[in-house]
Amino acid sequence: MGLVARRHRHPFQDYLAVEEMSTVKHEFLDGEIYAMAGGSILHAALSVSVSSALHAQLRGRCRVFSSDLRIRVRATGLATYPDVTVVCGEVEADPESKETAVNPTAVVEVLSPGTIDYDLGEKFEYYQLLPSLGTVVYVWQDRRQIEIRQRAGASWQSRVFGAGECARLEGLDCDLDVDAIYTDAGAV
Repeated sequence: MGLVARRHRHPFQDYLAVEEMSTVKHEFLDGEIYAMAGGSILHAALSVSVSSALHAQLRGRCRVFSSDLRIRVRATGLATYPDVTVVCGEVEADPESKETAVNPTAVVEVLSPGTIDYDLGEKFEYYQLLPSLGTVVYVWQDRRQIEIRQRAGASWQSRVFGAGECARLEGLDCDLDVDAIYTDAGAV
């Protein structure tokens, strides 16, 4: 009889206790707790650049949050920290954690080499299950490129914007100037 690796499944409350005691952030999915890798200097700069652009345009209409805001996809249990989160209206807290939002209007992910496939694939599948979510923004680190995925009824539409273009976020009635985002972040 061969050995079978056992996965230890944790309840959400265990995950919250780990987060409270830890100096690093973790993602939670299917009872598993995953440490999140630290970002690069460019990753941090792009996050702030996008956040600043959104904050300037959404002031008085929506709130823009840093990567310190945890969101939870209640349909799957995924708890994660997008690089930037926008909430229009009142923030709705998860019934199990008053510090976890469940109603983002938009999320931004700055893509890292180690997580790009997960962010664009499986994680997006989870994000689609958030009824409040209308926009997902992806920002590349290795080139001036921003992808906007927006809910259109029951489906999602995707558009990629490059150098010299403005990415339109229809649901938020605002734009992200690709060159300005990367220039402000100190990217080439």
